[in-house]
Amino acid sequence: MSHKIAIVWRGDSISRAAATPENNRYHQIFSELLALGIEAEPAVYCEEMQDEFHAQLMKLDGALVWVNPLEGDRTREKLDALLRDVAATGRFVSAHPDVILKMGAKEVLHHTRHLGWGTKTQLYRNVEEFRNGFPDQLLSAGPRVIKQNRGNAGQGVWKVEWQSGGNTPVVTVLEARRGSMPETLRLGDFLSRCEGYFGWGGCIIDQPFQPRLSDGMIRCYMGVEKVVGFGVQKIKALIPPPPEGPDAPAAQPGSRNMHGPDFAPLQALRVQMEAEWTPQMMKALDIRRSSLPIIWDADFLYGPRNAAGEDTYVLCEINVSCVFAIPDEAPAAIARLTREALKTA
Repeated sequence: MSHKIAIVWRGDSISRAAATPENNRYHQIFSELLALGIEAEPAVYCEEMQDEFHAQLMKLDGALVWVNPLEGDRTREKLDALLRDVAATGRFVSAHPDVILKMGAKEVLHHTRHLGWGTKTQLYRNVEEFRNGFPDQLLSAGPRVIKQNRGNAGQGVWKVEWQSGGNTPVVTVLEARRGSMPETLRLGDFLSRCEGYFGWGGCIIDQPFQPRLSDGMIRCYMGVEKVVGFGVQKIKALIPPPPEGPDAPAAQPGSRNMHGPDFAPLQALRVQMEAEWTPQMMKALDIRRSSLPIIWDADFLYGPRNAAGEDTYVLCEINVSCVFAIPDEAPAAIARLTREALKTA
C-alpha cells in the first residue's frame, strides 16, 4: 500500500477496541480508499485514550476526522489540540481544526454575509454587545434566529419573536433541538440564558428568520471545491410542534432525500457554489484549495423568489466537523480527493 491513514470518530475504549473497517457507518469510505491503494484503519477517539490515539496517528500518513463539536458535555478542545500537533509534523489532516474554525463555526455567516448566499447578519463578541444590540434588532427587524458559534443538532440555535414591550419585554423562543417546545419569558431572562455561549464559542450570530423555512432545507455536499451531491429535506426545527406535541409524527422531520451532483432541479445552485460562492468564500476567509476539507456541506434555506419567480438560497450554516450521512457518490470522491491530498502533503 502506498499510504496508510486513520478514519477518526468519537467513541469509548470499548468501541475503540472493537472497531474494524467493516463494522461502522464509514465502511464504504474504507472500501473506496482501499480500491485506490490507501489502507485506512479505524481510530476511535476518546479523551481517556488520548496518548494511545496520538501514538496511532503518528504511525500513519494522515487522518480523515468525523467528530462533532459537541457530544453531551464533551467538546473537541483536546482533540483539536492533538490534531494540530499531528498536522504540524506534515501529516495530512482533514478537516484541520483551524479550517473548521474558519468555515465550520457559525461566525462564517457574518464573514461571508456580503456573498450571494448571505443575509443581514449581526455578530456579538461579548455579553455587553449582545444585550445592547440584540433587542433593537428584534424590535425593528422582526423574528430573529440566534446561533451559538459552535454546536450541532440544533443546540444553541433559537428562533426569537417579540411579544410585548414595556419595562419588562417578553419574547417567545423555540430552540432548534429536536423535541423543543416554544417558551414565553422575559427578554432579559433569555439573554441571560445565552451568556454561556460566549465561553465555548466566543460569539453569537444573529440572522433574520427565513419565512420559507417550511419549504425545506437543501444540503449541498462539497468534495473540496466541487459539488458531490445534494440532500433535500423537509425540516421541523424552529417550527412550532402541532397540538399533539413534539413527539407526534407531524412534528418529525422528513427523510433526507439524497441526490447526485447532476440532480437537475439544483443545477443553478451547483453552478453558484462551484463558480461563485466557494471561490469567494475562500478569498474572504483566506483558505487555499489545498486546505479545504475533503468533505463539507453548506445548508441552504429558500430565500425570497427573484423577479423571474426563481428560487434564491440563504446560507444557514456550513458543516465541516462531522459530515454524515452522505450521498452514494461521495465515498468515491472522498477517496479520490484523499489520494490527491496525500500526494501533496
